[in-house]
Amino acid sequence: MNAHIVVVAGDGIGPEVTHEAVRSLEAIATRFQHTFVFEHHLIGGAAIDATGSALPNETLQAALKADAVLLGAVGGPQWDNPQALIRPEDGLLGIRKALQLYANLRPVRVYTQLAEASPLKQHILAGVDFIVVRELTGGLYFGQPKERRIRSDGGITAIDTLEYHDYEIDRILQLAFELAASPSRRGMLASVDKANVLETSRLWRERAQSLAQHYPSVTLQHILVDTAAMRLVMSPSQFDVIVTENTFGDILTDEAAVLTGSMGLLPSASLGQIRNSKGFPLGLYEPIHGSAPDIAGKGIANPIGTILSAALLLRYSLGLEHEAQTLEHAVEHALANGARTVDISAAHALSTSQMTEEILNAL
Repeated sequence: MNAHIVVVAGDGIGPEVTHEAVRSLEAIATRFQHTFVFEHHLIGGAAIDATGSALPNETLQAALKADAVLLGAVGGPQWDNPQALIRPEDGLLGIRKALQLYANLRPVRVYTQLAEASPLKQHILAGVDFIVVRELTGGLYFGQPKERRIRSDGGITAIDTLEYHDYEIDRILQLAFELAASPSRRGMLASVDKANVLETSRLWRERAQSLAQHYPSVTLQHILVDTAAMRLVMSPSQFDVIVTENTFGDILTDEAAVLTGSMGLLPSASLGQIRNSKGFPLGLYEPIHGSAPDIAGKGIANPIGTILSAALLLRYSLGLEHEAQTLEHAVEHALANGARTVDISAAHALSTSQMTEEILNAL
């Protein structure tokens, strides 16, 4: 297969971890006789510094023509001015919107050999293997109006709008139902909302109940978001597929990272309606961690989350399931052999590139 992959490394440790993910994809291409062409572009703070825009038009046009996009991370303290008109995160939100990426998939799996890295007791972590399906283009992050107003008393009122349309809810729920019904899952779907308070959540719950009749093999459960947050740390193995709206998904997936022992281990895939040249979804693939400016340039960042994101790229945007599993098994093999970066274990920690070497050797 010939595939065109756009790499937007971004800020902080983004360039370091995307470099390692590209190495892993090159190794897969060599082993399975594929040709992957990589095109590098700016996004986030680096793009602001170079062009004045967090998402330059050149980057956006390249992404729209690609078969997949691999992203590092955006942001850093040098761009944290709350009064700034342009922020690095504008680039991330902008590319998600332009590529019509409405679904973010975040698989959470606890590796047995890393159970000791988690603050949770090992018996709680046994059998944890679930995936969070997060709605990505609606809710508080995109609702309008989003503004500040000066009151008559001279004070300031800030406004964010939580808005969802029925079609936005239906398409993310349908994807989650289909995923829960697939052979790789256990047929259980937990729909997370705040229906006791929010009108958008009441609509969400109504639509979930309506769609459930079309998926008789799936057991649907409604869970309030605060209860879901509690269950994630008390009995996470009960979950199979979790579906929720944008803000709740953002928070819950970061909480779920604690289960694995490090945010550096978790990948994500953002999918939408646009199809690439292979007929698969044009997806955006990124680790769930941030730009980690405190360790940027030190060569100690964990590349696994980005490498596993590359495996999701192979699976969802290129249809290369066997290649995706091969890369995932290589990561698992490297961890089983004791390979660790400092975020997992300070003892005998490997550098970013050394960890990748261990994974490539396992290929």
